[in-house]
Amino acid sequence: MCLAELSSVGPFFALRTDDTTSFADEGYLPLGEDAVRARVETVAERLGTADRRVAASVAFQGLAGRLLSVALGSAALTGRIPDLSGGRLGWHPARTAPEDLWLPRPAALPPAGDPAALAAQLGDHVLRGPLTDVHRVTRAVVPVSGRLLWGNAGSSLAGALRVLHTWCRDHDRPDTAARALALTRALLADPLLRDTGTLSTRGGPSFVRRTCCLYYRVLPGGMCGDCVLRHAPRR
Repeated sequence: MCLAELSSVGPFFALRTDDTTSFADEGYLPLGEDAVRARVETVAERLGTADRRVAASVAFQGLAGRLLSVALGSAALTGRIPDLSGGRLGWHPARTAPEDLWLPRPAALPPAGDPAALAAQLGDHVLRGPLTDVHRVTRAVVPVSGRLLWGNAGSSLAGALRVLHTWCRDHDRPDTAARALALTRALLADPLLRDTGTLSTRGGPSFVRRTCCLYYRVLPGGMCGDCVLRHAPRR
């Protein structure tokens, strides 16, 4: 599966795909407890916080953004989704995008017959696949709210859509932009993400979430653009 075009959208959409060496030789780990624990410690150190809930939240949001950007971007651009299951994907807890994720010899999932089937693949093989695994492991490592973490995932998905939508506009790809929006709407309707926030498309995609990622605890007054704390409650 060719993922070269994804890297032109932005670093969160790119993957390392060479197969010149092994995960262990370069410090990559499977998406399990050891990797999550190491990433939480790395994020806590970089943020300068002893609050492990904040570090776990930010770590999960970063990885959710990577997984969802790669999956959504590939689905929108090519109509196919890379297989991110099992031990195929390596994660380096100390590196940042695009060098943090490594998928040697990427292979695509079977072709989906129509847009609804493609959206279902994203739900089945990404939301309820590696993202659910990392959600479970993160909560095992740090006692952080599961709803908060899914809110982070919804926010990350909307962020991926914004970047992809801008790229499509700049490259005159209206069909791809429409496909990305339809897929995002379908994912946000999934039970795992259904109550995470509200997506608006007026003037370009925007999102207001219903939970807070806790980042304000690190930087007083510092809030994300979609934070529930800076928007009036929606009726």
